[in-house]
Amino acid sequence: MRAAYVGDPSTSDPAAAVEIGELDPAAPREGFVDVQVRAGALNMHDVWMLRGAVPLPTSRTVLGSDGAGVSAGRDVVVYPVLPLADPGRNVAHGTLVSDLGHGLLAESALVPTGSVFAMPAHLSYPEAAALPTAWLTAYRMLASQGRLQPGETVLVQGAGGGVATAAIALAGALGARVVVASRSPEKAERALALGADLVVASGERLPEQVDVVVETVGPATFGHSVASARVGARIVVCGSSTGFTAELDLAKVFARELTVVGSTTGSRAEFGEMLALVERHQLRPVVDSITELDGVADQVRRMLDGSAFGKLCVTL
Repeated sequence: MRAAYVGDPSTSDPAAAVEIGELDPAAPREGFVDVQVRAGALNMHDVWMLRGAVPLPTSRTVLGSDGAGVSAGRDVVVYPVLPLADPGRNVAHGTLVSDLGHGLLAESALVPTGSVFAMPAHLSYPEAAALPTAWLTAYRMLASQGRLQPGETVLVQGAGGGVATAAIALAGALGARVVVASRSPEKAERALALGADLVVASGERLPEQVDVVVETVGPATFGHSVASARVGARIVVCGSSTGFTAELDLAKVFARELTVVGSTTGSRAEFGEMLALVERHQLRPVVDSITELDGVADQVRRMLDGSAFGKLCVTL
Protein backbone atom coordinates (compact mmCIF):
# COMPACT_ATOMS: atom_id res chain seq x y z
CA MET A 1 0.00 0.00 0.00
CA ARG A 2 1.08 3.59 -0.58
CA ALA A 3 1.39 5.69 2.56
CA ALA A 4 2.80 8.92 3.98
CA TYR A 5 5.18 8.20 6.84
CA VAL A 6 7.92 9.73 8.97
CA GLY A 7 11.41 9.39 7.48
CA ASP A 8 14.19 11.14 9.38
CA PRO A 9 12.54 13.54 11.88
CA SER A 10 13.58 17.18 11.54
CA THR A 11 13.02 19.84 14.16
CA SER A 12 13.84 22.68 11.76
CA ASP A 13 12.01 21.40 8.66
CA PRO A 14 9.32 18.84 9.54
CA ALA A 15 7.90 18.86 6.00
CA ALA A 16 11.21 17.46 4.78
CA ALA A 17 10.68 14.44 7.04
CA VAL A 18 7.60 13.34 5.08
CA GLU A 19 8.20 10.29 2.91
CA ILE A 20 5.77 8.68 0.47
CA GLY A 21 6.22 5.07 -0.50
CA GLU A 22 5.04 1.48 -0.50
CA LEU A 23 4.62 -0.25 2.87
CA ASP A 24 3.22 -3.61 3.87
CA PRO A 25 -0.31 -3.34 5.33
CA ALA A 26 -0.59 -3.84 9.06
CA ALA A 27 -0.99 -7.49 10.02
CA PRO A 28 -4.56 -8.48 10.98
CA ARG A 29 -5.16 -8.68 14.70
CA GLU A 30 -8.09 -9.55 16.92
CA GLY A 31 -10.35 -6.61 17.76
CA PHE A 32 -9.28 -4.57 14.73
CA VAL A 33 -10.90 -4.03 11.33
CA ASP A 34 -9.54 -2.89 8.00
CA VAL A 35 -10.52 0.50 6.53
CA GLN A 36 -9.92 1.34 2.89
CA VAL A 37 -9.06 5.00 3.41
CA ARG A 38 -10.52 7.46 0.90
CA ALA A 39 -9.40 10.71 2.58
CA GLY A 40 -7.41 11.88 5.58
CA ALA A 41 -6.62 15.17 7.32
CA LEU A 42 -3.53 16.56 9.03
CA ASN A 43 -3.19 17.73 12.63
CA MET A 44 -0.41 19.36 14.63
CA HIS A 45 0.26 15.94 16.16
CA ASP A 46 1.56 14.88 12.75
CA VAL A 47 3.96 17.83 12.78
CA TRP A 48 5.18 16.84 16.25
CA MET A 49 5.84 13.32 14.92
CA LEU A 50 7.76 14.73 11.96
CA ARG A 51 9.83 16.82 14.38
CA GLY A 52 10.55 13.79 16.54
CA ALA A 53 8.88 15.47 19.51
CA VAL A 54 6.72 12.43 20.31
CA PRO A 55 7.80 8.77 20.48
CA LEU A 56 7.68 6.94 17.14
CA PRO A 57 6.55 3.33 17.59
CA THR A 58 8.05 2.06 14.30
CA SER A 59 10.86 3.03 11.94
CA ARG A 60 8.28 4.07 9.33
CA THR A 61 5.41 5.46 11.36
CA VAL A 62 2.43 6.20 9.12
CA LEU A 63 1.01 9.69 9.69
CA GLY A 64 -2.60 10.66 10.24
CA SER A 65 -5.26 10.05 12.87
CA ASP A 66 -8.17 11.59 10.95
CA GLY A 67 -9.72 9.62 8.14
CA ALA A 68 -12.82 8.44 6.32
CA GLY A 69 -13.30 5.52 3.98
CA VAL A 70 -14.96 2.17 3.52
CA SER A 71 -15.08 -0.74 5.97
CA ALA A 72 -17.14 -3.88 5.47
CA GLY A 73 -18.92 -2.21 2.56
CA ARG A 74 -20.08 0.93 4.38
CA ASP A 75 -18.85 4.50 4.50
CA VAL A 76 -17.20 5.21 7.83
CA VAL A 77 -15.34 7.88 9.73
CA VAL A 78 -12.70 6.84 12.26
CA TYR A 79 -12.74 7.83 15.93
CA PRO A 80 -9.22 9.28 16.21
CA VAL A 81 -8.09 8.39 19.73
CA LEU A 82 -7.38 5.28 21.75
CA PRO A 83 -7.45 4.46 25.47
CA LEU A 84 -4.21 5.21 27.27
CA ALA A 85 -2.25 2.27 28.59
CA ASP A 86 -1.88 3.91 32.01
CA PRO A 87 -5.20 3.46 33.90
CA GLY A 88 -4.06 5.94 36.55
CA ARG A 89 -4.41 8.89 34.18
CA ASN A 90 -7.55 11.04 34.49
CA VAL A 91 -7.88 11.39 30.71
CA ALA A 92 -8.56 7.96 29.26
CA HIS A 93 -8.75 9.10 25.64
CA GLY A 94 -5.47 10.82 24.84
CA THR A 95 -3.56 8.48 22.52
CA LEU A 96 -4.07 9.11 18.81
CA VAL A 97 -4.49 6.37 16.21
CA SER A 98 -1.14 7.15 14.57
CA ASP A 99 0.63 6.54 17.90
CA LEU A 100 0.19 2.80 17.22
CA GLY A 101 2.41 3.19 14.15
CA HIS A 102 -0.17 2.60 11.41
CA GLY A 103 -1.95 5.91 10.87
CA LEU A 104 -4.61 6.80 8.32
CA LEU A 105 -2.61 8.53 5.58
CA ALA A 106 -2.39 5.20 3.81
CA GLU A 107 -4.50 3.32 1.30
CA SER A 108 -5.38 0.78 3.98
CA ALA A 109 -5.45 1.08 7.76
CA LEU A 110 -6.15 -1.20 10.69
CA VAL A 111 -8.24 0.39 13.45
CA PRO A 112 -10.04 -0.90 16.54
CA THR A 113 -13.47 -2.36 15.77
CA GLY A 114 -15.18 0.16 18.05
CA SER A 115 -13.53 3.10 16.30
CA VAL A 116 -15.53 3.01 13.06
CA PHE A 117 -18.69 5.11 12.95
CA ALA A 118 -21.19 5.61 10.14
CA MET A 119 -20.14 8.61 8.04
CA PRO A 120 -22.71 11.45 7.84
CA ALA A 121 -24.38 10.86 4.48
CA HIS A 122 -24.33 14.50 3.34
CA LEU A 123 -20.53 14.79 3.54
CA SER A 124 -17.80 13.98 1.04
CA TYR A 125 -14.87 11.82 2.16
CA PRO A 126 -12.55 14.84 2.67
CA GLU A 127 -15.24 16.67 4.66
CA ALA A 128 -15.80 13.61 6.84
CA ALA A 129 -12.03 13.23 7.30
CA ALA A 130 -11.93 16.82 8.58
CA LEU A 131 -14.26 15.95 11.47
CA PRO A 132 -12.54 13.63 13.94
CA THR A 133 -9.87 15.44 15.94
CA ALA A 134 -10.80 19.10 15.41
CA TRP A 135 -14.57 18.74 15.63
CA LEU A 136 -14.44 16.29 18.53
CA THR A 137 -12.09 18.65 20.39
CA ALA A 138 -14.38 21.62 19.76
CA TYR A 139 -17.48 19.65 20.78
CA ARG A 140 -15.93 18.53 24.08
CA MET A 141 -14.78 22.09 24.79
CA LEU A 142 -18.27 23.48 24.28
CA ALA A 143 -20.67 20.78 25.45
CA SER A 144 -18.72 18.92 28.14
CA GLN A 145 -16.01 21.15 29.58
CA GLY A 146 -17.72 24.47 28.79
CA ARG A 147 -21.22 23.27 29.77
CA LEU A 148 -22.62 25.55 27.05
CA GLN A 149 -26.35 26.28 27.27
CA PRO A 150 -28.68 27.60 24.55
CA GLY A 151 -28.78 31.39 24.60
CA GLU A 152 -25.28 31.79 26.04
CA THR A 153 -22.45 33.60 24.25
CA VAL A 154 -19.18 32.01 23.15
CA LEU A 155 -15.92 33.75 22.32
CA VAL A 156 -13.69 31.84 19.88
CA GLN A 157 -10.08 33.02 19.91
CA GLY A 158 -8.77 32.82 16.35
CA ALA A 159 -10.70 32.21 13.18
CA GLY A 160 -8.77 29.98 10.83
CA GLY A 161 -7.79 26.77 12.61
CA GLY A 162 -9.68 23.50 12.47
CA VAL A 163 -10.87 23.71 16.08
CA ALA A 164 -11.88 27.38 15.72
CA THR A 165 -13.93 26.83 12.55
CA ALA A 166 -15.53 23.77 14.13
CA ALA A 167 -16.37 25.72 17.30
CA ILE A 168 -18.11 28.45 15.29
CA ALA A 169 -20.38 25.93 13.56
CA LEU A 170 -21.00 23.73 16.61
CA ALA A 171 -21.71 26.60 19.01
CA GLY A 172 -24.32 27.95 16.61
CA ALA A 173 -25.93 24.50 16.32
CA LEU A 174 -26.02 24.29 20.12
CA GLY A 175 -28.02 27.53 20.26
CA ALA A 176 -25.29 29.95 21.30
CA ARG A 177 -24.34 33.41 20.06
CA VAL A 178 -20.82 33.33 18.62
CA VAL A 179 -18.16 36.05 18.83
CA VAL A 180 -14.84 35.52 17.06
CA ALA A 181 -11.59 37.41 17.72
CA SER A 182 -9.17 37.39 14.80
CA ARG A 183 -6.08 39.32 13.74
CA SER A 184 -6.84 38.70 10.04
CA PRO A 185 -9.58 40.80 8.33
CA GLU A 186 -9.88 38.16 5.61
CA LYS A 187 -10.38 35.34 8.10
CA ALA A 188 -12.82 37.54 10.04
CA GLU A 189 -15.00 37.87 6.95
CA ARG A 190 -14.93 34.13 6.43
CA ALA A 191 -15.88 33.55 10.07
CA LEU A 192 -18.98 35.69 9.56
CA ALA A 193 -19.87 33.62 6.51
CA LEU A 194 -19.57 30.50 8.68
CA GLY A 195 -22.20 31.83 11.06
CA ALA A 196 -20.37 33.95 13.61
CA ASP A 197 -22.61 36.72 14.96
CA LEU A 198 -19.79 39.19 15.59
CA VAL A 199 -16.09 39.40 14.74
CA VAL A 200 -13.66 41.70 16.54
CA ALA A 201 -9.95 42.33 16.16
CA SER A 202 -7.72 40.28 18.45
CA GLY A 203 -7.58 41.96 21.85
CA GLU A 204 -10.47 44.34 21.12
CA ARG A 205 -12.90 44.95 23.96
CA LEU A 206 -16.20 43.13 23.45
CA PRO A 207 -19.53 44.94 23.61
CA GLU A 208 -20.55 42.44 26.30
CA GLN A 209 -18.79 39.70 28.21
CA VAL A 210 -19.23 36.03 27.34
CA ASP A 211 -20.17 32.78 29.06
CA VAL A 212 -17.66 30.43 27.41
CA VAL A 213 -14.27 31.07 25.80
CA VAL A 214 -12.70 28.63 23.33
CA GLU A 215 -8.98 29.22 23.87
CA THR A 216 -6.57 27.56 21.43
CA VAL A 217 -3.97 30.33 21.04
CA GLY A 218 -2.37 30.71 24.47
CA PRO A 219 -0.34 33.64 25.85
CA ALA A 220 -1.13 35.98 22.95
CA THR A 221 -4.85 35.91 23.70
CA PHE A 222 -5.23 34.56 27.24
CA GLY A 223 -5.42 37.98 28.92
CA HIS A 224 -8.17 38.97 26.51
CA SER A 225 -10.01 35.71 27.25
CA VAL A 226 -10.03 36.45 30.98
CA ALA A 227 -11.02 40.09 30.48
CA SER A 228 -13.89 39.03 28.19
CA ALA A 229 -15.37 36.48 30.64
CA ARG A 230 -18.42 37.39 32.68
CA VAL A 231 -19.22 36.18 36.21
CA GLY A 232 -19.33 32.39 36.28
CA ALA A 233 -17.82 32.02 32.81
CA ARG A 234 -15.81 29.00 31.68
CA ILE A 235 -12.50 29.46 29.82
CA VAL A 236 -11.68 26.19 28.06
CA VAL A 237 -8.12 25.63 26.89
CA CYS A 238 -7.15 22.97 24.33
CA GLY A 239 -3.97 24.41 22.85
CA SER A 240 -1.25 27.00 23.06
CA SER A 241 0.06 27.84 19.61
CA THR A 242 1.85 30.96 20.91
CA GLY A 243 3.60 29.31 23.87
CA PHE A 244 2.93 27.45 27.08
CA THR A 245 3.19 30.15 29.77
CA ALA A 246 0.54 32.83 30.21
CA GLU A 247 -0.07 35.41 32.95
CA LEU A 248 -3.30 34.95 34.86
CA ASP A 249 -5.17 37.85 36.44
CA LEU A 250 -6.14 36.16 39.71
CA ALA A 251 -8.24 39.14 40.82
CA LYS A 252 -10.59 38.57 37.88
CA VAL A 253 -10.57 34.82 38.43
CA PHE A 254 -11.80 34.95 42.01
CA ALA A 255 -13.92 38.10 41.75
CA ARG A 256 -15.85 36.72 38.80
CA GLU A 257 -15.69 33.09 39.99
CA LEU A 258 -14.23 31.99 36.68
CA THR A 259 -13.44 28.41 35.75
CA VAL A 260 -10.30 27.75 33.71
CA VAL A 261 -10.35 24.17 32.47
CA GLY A 262 -8.22 22.12 30.11
CA SER A 263 -9.68 19.94 27.39
CA THR A 264 -8.33 17.24 25.11
CA THR A 265 -10.09 15.42 22.31
CA GLY A 266 -13.06 13.43 23.56
CA SER A 267 -14.62 10.08 24.31
CA ARG A 268 -16.30 7.68 21.90
CA ALA A 269 -19.66 8.74 23.36
CA GLU A 270 -18.89 12.39 22.64
CA PHE A 271 -17.78 11.45 19.12
CA GLY A 272 -21.16 9.84 18.49
CA GLU A 273 -22.95 12.89 19.90
CA MET A 274 -20.90 15.21 17.69
CA LEU A 275 -21.62 13.17 14.55
CA ALA A 276 -25.34 13.15 15.37
CA LEU A 277 -25.29 16.96 15.74
CA VAL A 278 -23.47 17.31 12.41
CA GLU A 279 -26.06 15.11 10.70
CA ARG A 280 -29.05 16.76 12.36
CA HIS A 281 -27.98 20.27 11.39
CA GLN A 282 -26.35 19.24 8.09
CA LEU A 283 -23.11 20.91 9.17
CA ARG A 284 -20.10 20.89 6.83
CA PRO A 285 -16.50 21.18 8.03
CA VAL A 286 -14.39 23.85 6.39
CA VAL A 287 -11.78 22.26 4.13
CA ASP A 288 -8.94 24.62 3.28
CA SER A 289 -7.44 22.47 0.54
CA ILE A 290 -7.19 18.90 -0.74
CA THR A 291 -4.12 17.23 -2.20
CA GLU A 292 -3.23 13.72 -3.23
CA LEU A 293 -0.82 11.68 -1.12
CA ASP A 294 2.22 13.15 -2.85
CA GLY A 295 1.18 16.61 -1.55
CA VAL A 296 1.36 15.81 2.17
CA ALA A 297 4.61 17.77 2.64
CA ASP A 298 3.01 20.82 1.01
CA GLN A 299 0.06 20.54 3.40
CA VAL A 300 2.47 20.42 6.34
CA ARG A 301 4.12 23.62 5.10
CA ARG A 302 0.73 25.29 4.75
CA MET A 303 -0.16 24.32 8.31
CA LEU A 304 3.09 25.78 9.61
CA ASP A 305 2.86 29.10 7.76
CA GLY A 306 -0.54 29.85 9.31
CA SER A 307 -2.28 30.68 6.03
CA ALA A 308 -4.83 27.87 6.12
CA PHE A 309 -8.50 28.42 6.89
CA GLY A 310 -10.02 25.12 7.92
CA LYS A 311 -8.65 21.61 7.56
CA LEU A 312 -5.84 20.40 5.31
CA CYS A 313 -7.00 17.19 3.63
CA VAL A 314 -5.51 14.41 1.55
CA THR A 315 -7.26 12.00 -0.85
CA LEU A 316 -6.14 8.43 -1.39
